[in-house]
Amino acid sequence: MIGDRDYKPKWAREIERFIAIKPQFLLYGNIGDVYPAELGGVTVTLSLPDYLKELLANLGYAMVASYEPMTGFSLLHGDRGTFESLTGETLGPGGSGPAPLDRAADAAEALSACSVGHAALILRYASRIRDLYCETEADSFFYRMFRLSMESSPRMSPDTGSSPKYNPLFWIADKENDLPPWYATGNRHIHALPIPRPDNEIRSCIVEAVSPKIPGYGDMPPDLRKSNLSLFRDQTTGLLAGEIAAIAQLAWHEGLSFGQIGDAIRRYKLGIQENMWEKLDRERIMNAEAFLSLRVMGQGAAVRHASDILKRSRFNLSGAQFSRYSQRPKGILFLAGPTGTGKTELARAITELVFGSSTHCIRFDMSEFGHEHANQRLIGAPPGYVGYDVGGELTNSIKQNPFSVVLFDEIEKAHPRILDIFLQILDDGRLTSGRGETVYFSESLIVFTSNLGMFEQADGTKRPRVTPEMSYDEISANISASIDEFFKYGINRPEILNRIGKNVVVFDFIRPETAREIFGCMMDNLIFRLDDGYGIKILFEGDALGRIADLVCADLSMGGRGIGSGMEIFFMNPLSRRLSELHSGGSASYSVRGIRNAGAGWELDMG
Repeated sequence: MIGDRDYKPKWAREIERFIAIKPQFLLYGNIGDVYPAELGGVTVTLSLPDYLKELLANLGYAMVASYEPMTGFSLLHGDRGTFESLTGETLGPGGSGPAPLDRAADAAEALSACSVGHAALILRYASRIRDLYCETEADSFFYRMFRLSMESSPRMSPDTGSSPKYNPLFWIADKENDLPPWYATGNRHIHALPIPRPDNEIRSCIVEAVSPKIPGYGDMPPDLRKSNLSLFRDQTTGLLAGEIAAIAQLAWHEGLSFGQIGDAIRRYKLGIQENMWEKLDRERIMNAEAFLSLRVMGQGAAVRHASDILKRSRFNLSGAQFSRYSQRPKGILFLAGPTGTGKTELARAITELVFGSSTHCIRFDMSEFGHEHANQRLIGAPPGYVGYDVGGELTNSIKQNPFSVVLFDEIEKAHPRILDIFLQILDDGRLTSGRGETVYFSESLIVFTSNLGMFEQADGTKRPRVTPEMSYDEISANISASIDEFFKYGINRPEILNRIGKNVVVFDFIRPETAREIFGCMMDNLIFRLDDGYGIKILFEGDALGRIADLVCADLSMGGRGIGSGMEIFFMNPLSRRLSELHSGGSASYSVRGIRNAGAGWELDMG
């Protein structure tokens, strides 16, 4: 019998309360899970039909039968002969075999009128009835069951003499609206009960039931065992009871002890065994600032903050101040400031530093998500809509590769409703797709970029709010104030800014000395490609390289991208023209002596 422990689900207690006043029940939602029950002093997990069988038997029901369209009837509890004489069905080892709906209706009516003891019938897979049968058969069945709900009456038990109860019919469906609206809506004779995912108490019971099967559980000191039980319960928030049991099986199968239960949970959620964060080379992370500075020049504050996050992530400290077992992303960066200063490049450099390849960077241009319903591209369309089975771009990408840097470029251009999905990502480290699948961001690093604060509207005109003439401290203060204003008053989403916290990093303008460094790197890349690919060596005489650098770096309003464009105008295009004239094949060496404006374009003096 099911015991009276506190963990009995609310819906089970409602069945006990309403079985004397309702002839039919509709159970929907989490119907395919398992549920904890105390049988003989031992906590076990049961499927929904078996749980109902034990619950009803505990209430004095002498017979509990089940029907499903393809396999027909089976007797879960009670006397086989009595069931067969009441219903006219013949039961074999696997049930009665396929039985059409009219026989199910006959059996439901017979069991409802049973006077030799209380009986109940469970109709499984009710959501599939209209898919498996023609409209006439299905409507006829629903009509007979509807009439049965109106005509049923509670009965006394001839054996116990307890208070009268109905011989109920239980519908097991995926959703509440899987039954015809005319049947369930407003029908006071049917009691709809949603079955939710396991709450904290149910998870505690499941954890306590399955943990003793994990190696090392019995050898662990009581205090440490209690701590790991709490970890097991807390880190399985949102999971089904059956998934919690599967984690215990995974731990046993892969030889993980109870002290490694956190690793077993991570493997189950992510579907992978390796932890790439734990494999990070210590020297590589210790030198992160130097590595990032080679890729992102002149942005010391941003590079320093990013390297601190990487060092923190290596020891899994992200969110540790809020919870011992935080599942938040490994790190959060909000990169703001002038365009072309290296915000996107920093995200790519972090990806290469941590994962060894930029393919682990998942980038979303948020200017493409300005429409209210564009969030469906990220998480997938809801059930019933076109593309529901495809999933979302973001959820699919994280499911395939949870070890990623997720870059959201120009976040301010997204619709405010799109930003709401970041609340769950930044707080809980997870997101549910339109298909109902949960993906986890606990192994990801989240990077936002933004150009907020660069301009302001005044008298109908747009003018700069920050300029290169300002000091970095002035630029940082102005842009930070604009970001605060945007989230708090512009889109009324202060909770998003609160979750980003102090991870807002403002980039400086590209200063002249930094521009020269960037120019030097670009020139080195270009010269190396010519030498490596074609055996062409480029040399510079006199002040030719300095003259080209002056032209390329004269306009820094577009940052690093502007320097790249200047390289094309002042060097790459004239160099290509001259090489086309001079180079006939094979290895060669050419000297650049100067550059001049020929009216129709710039020309190099070289030979």
